Amino acid sequence: MKAFTTHTGLVAPLDRANVDTDQIIPKQFLKSIKRSGFGPNLFDKWRYLDVGEPGQDNSVRPLNHDFVLNAPRYAGASVLLARENFGCGSSREHAPWALEEYGFRAIIAPGFADIFYNNSFKNGLLPIVLAADEVDALFAQCEATEGYAITVDLASQTVTRPDGVRYSFEVDDFRKHCLLHGLDDIGLTLRDHDAIRGFEARHRAAQPWLFDAGG
Repeated sequence: MKAFTTHTGLVAPLDRANVDTDQIIPKQFLKSIKRSGFGPNLFDKWRYLDVGEPGQDNSVRPLNHDFVLNAPRYAGASVLLARENFGCGSSREHAPWALEEYGFRAIIAPGFADIFYNNSFKNGLLPIVLAADEVDALFAQCEATEGYAITVDLASQTVTRPDGVRYSFEVDDFRKHCLLHGLDDIGLTLRDHDAIRGFEARHRAAQPWLFDAGG
């Protein structure tokens, strides 16, 4: 998993509340569990004018030019600004996969659905909860200023605007540690590789009949 320490990135404003996981990545794309290939279909229902299907050449599909991510000024955005209850709906882990592969490193909103919030940390994506008035201010500045970029510092738990105004956010110590060091569930387990190997060896020596293939 990619570690998150400090990131400065262009902000894209998605001014919609209650964005659910089927809107983030529609159900027809959930057949794959490879954790890759989902970025081109992020927000597929809003991003394109036709109905998306797995295996399509997205480069030739008709774009919805009224959708924020299709606006040239937001090309390359890596911080998504959203509204209340982002990531509600089903528990599909494909949603943070799609956001991360598209290029987003952080999402800022007044609140997130619990399962999406948890899944984001496990996939290298930082969900940041700020007060509604702080989010309102970011939306206003972002929409008024082309090239609007902010800095997110996980170590200090701050979001800094271009004008120097800084907001603080809360994050659980364990999640913070894992994200700072790029540790997902597998990475956490592998830190104890030697202890696991030692246990397996002792277990095999103490109860060899359990490992007798001829049983």
